[in-house]
Amino acid sequence: EVQLLESGGALVQAGGSLRLTCAASGFTFDEYTIGWFRQAPGREREAVSCISTGDDSTAYQDSLKDRFTITVDRARDTAYLQINNLKPEDTAIYYCAATYGVGCKFYSTPSYYNYWGQGTQVTVSS
Repeated sequence: EVQLLESGGALVQAGGSLRLTCAASGFTFDEYTIGWFRQAPGREREAVSCISTGDDSTAYQDSLKDRFTITVDRARDTAYLQINNLKPEDTAIYYCAATYGVGCKFYSTPSYYNYWGQGTQVTVSS
């Protein structure tokens, strides 16, 4: 059974940092592309970042790439999203998702992904 389990969300003050974790199981990690999305109350789910675990290619939403970093640890079948200089507008539920195949070409399209985690809440206070 494929599972994605996010963790690391918290209540933090603006300017702080968080590292979100996406622990994967039930599939061959190196054959998948991992994406991070977020959804704020009353807003549509938006793509944050993507990493192709096979070749480490990445993609970011342009407005976030200076503060967000996506990485993977293949030994642990885990993806991470490092967020620095958090802002109140970063408040959202953060989801990781996985799709078979290599590449982030269509990373911003939710339907591109086959599997989703349950999300982890990030709240940034001003």
